[in-house]
Order: sequence, then structure tokens, then C-alpha cells
Amino acid sequence: QERNRIAREIHDNVGHMLTRSILQVGALKVINENPSLDKPIGDLQETLNTAMTSVRSSVHDLHDDAIDLASAIREITDAIKSPAISLDYDMGDHVPKEIKYAFIAIVKEATNNMQKHSNATNAEIHVKEHPGFFLLHITDNGTRKIFRPTNGIGLSNMEERVRNLGGTIRFDTENGFKIS
Repeated sequence: QERNRIAREIHDNVGHMLTRSILQVGALKVINENPSLDKPIGDLQETLNTAMTSVRSSVHDLHDDAIDLASAIREITDAIKSPAISLDYDMGDHVPKEIKYAFIAIVKEATNNMQKHSNATNAEIHVKEHPGFFLLHITDNGTRKIFRPTNGIGLSNMEERVRNLGGTIRFDTENGFKIS
């Protein structure tokens, strides 16, 4: 929360001041009639544009790094009354943001599917970091068969997210529904 607050403050204060300065320098460049000021004004404009790019990048990195994957997944699972979901979380502190976003989206879709398509009473979510790869394993004890992954947009989206990360995904409908 503190990182997000800092990112907002930088964006709202420094970012807006830089934007105003860039516009002012642009206006000076247009009305300038002294050729000897062309280069210094151009250099100033370039410096301000570089500073703005740096601030944007830092603010986005601050915000992205602030995402607590364990808390985000707990927030999703705590909001679900049925099925009962247990979470086994064992990840390091430096999870790439792309992995965080993908795991959060997959957990959301999987838990929505449990509620809509399954009569499961229990489910488990395992989130683990291993040397060289990250594992997300979601299981439920439902007895209703879920359509093949190619028939559902949500399951296809899961496949695409994992494929874009260079990973593999498997669905299994034997003894409940499993996503690995």
C-alpha cells in the first residue's frame, strides 16, 4: 500500500510538473526568435522528456512490485463461500510481475469456474516456486465434467497467458477438476 501511495504521489506531483514544464518549453521553442537559444531549448526539452520517461518507468515499476501475490490470491479465495478453498503458498520475494498477473488472472477464472460449473465442496490452490519455474496447481473435488479447454473462453485465456510466459498448462477432469 505504501509503495502504491508513493507511486501515486510521484505520478500526481512530479509527473504533472514535468508535463507542465515540457509544454512550457515547447511553447518557448515556438515563440523563440533568438537562434542562439535553439540548441539550449532543444536540449532542455530532451532532458525533460527523458526525465518524464524515467519517472513513468519508475512509477510503473513501483506499482507492479507492490503487488503482493499471496495477498491478492487470499483476497480472491476469501471472497468465496463455496467451495472451501485451502491455499498453500510458497514463493520467494522476487516474483516477476508477469507471473503475478498471470497467476492472479488464472486463480480468478478458476474460482469463478468452480462456482459456476462445479458442485465442488473443497478446493486447493498450490502456488510454489521451484528452481527454474513457478507452479500453480488448482484442484477441486467436483463431479461435473467441464468442457474441453478449447470450448471455453476462460480456459483458452488461461492457456494463452501461460503460453505467453513460455510455460505449459494442463487440465484434468478425472476425480474433480485440476489445472496445473
